[in-house]
Amino acid sequence: MQFKIIIPARFASTRLPGKPLREIAGKPMIQHVYERALASEASEVIIATDDQRIAEAAKRFGADVCMTRDDHISGTDRLAEVAQIRAFHGDDLVVNVQGDEPCLPAVLINQVAADLAHHREAAITTLYSPLEDAKQVFDPNIVKVVVDAKGYAMYFSRAPIPWLREQFNNKQAIDKFTMPHLKHVGMYAYRADFLHRYHELPPAPPEQFESLEQLRALYHGNRIHLTEAQVDPGHGVDTEQDLLAVEALLSQ
Repeated sequence: MQFKIIIPARFASTRLPGKPLREIAGKPMIQHVYERALASEASEVIIATDDQRIAEAAKRFGADVCMTRDDHISGTDRLAEVAQIRAFHGDDLVVNVQGDEPCLPAVLINQVAADLAHHREAAITTLYSPLEDAKQVFDPNIVKVVVDAKGYAMYFSRAPIPWLREQFNNKQAIDKFTMPHLKHVGMYAYRADFLHRYHELPPAPPEQFESLEQLRALYHGNRIHLTEAQVDPGHGVDTEQDLLAVEALLSQ
């Protein structure tokens, strides 16, 4: 099984401007992500950006960089442009590794690619992990997913899905109840032919309401298969507090 990795990286970030270039343990964050990607079984790793500062930094540590437009509304749209620029074949497997995951285990990159290779009917594959903290169920920054009996996504949401009517109506019982909720781990694998089609799909109302790009695929009838992450996906970086936590981890 062969697959490619694209790491979308943009300089603008509402909560942490310049995030890809923020230094962690002596290296820019994007370099940590790139090195995690290289540790996987990928045949090719590309950093996709619209910012010359990120491109120059990536070239300094030897990365392959693809410059993209600056008007993409999602990382998947950016990957679609790379697939077009680099003339990927329709059957090429492409993994989207987020540029703010400096602790991501390479085994999960291999896992999501292998799952796509084994599910021809899936347009996308991604991962989940069980949620055990009731506070995270109600945290809109934690994306939840409900899957069917075969592991295909029914819906993704920032809201607590499924809604446990009996338990959630009794606030005192929430912390004592075993949560059946699944946390979405935001890494995706696609076939290039889907990427070629994705950017032509009009944005979907649920995608815009929830600000979740995968809902565009579901809305237009594409199937998304999920498997449980084999290991802890590690700590992503969205805020200054996250940056400090990851700095402590990677400095050890």
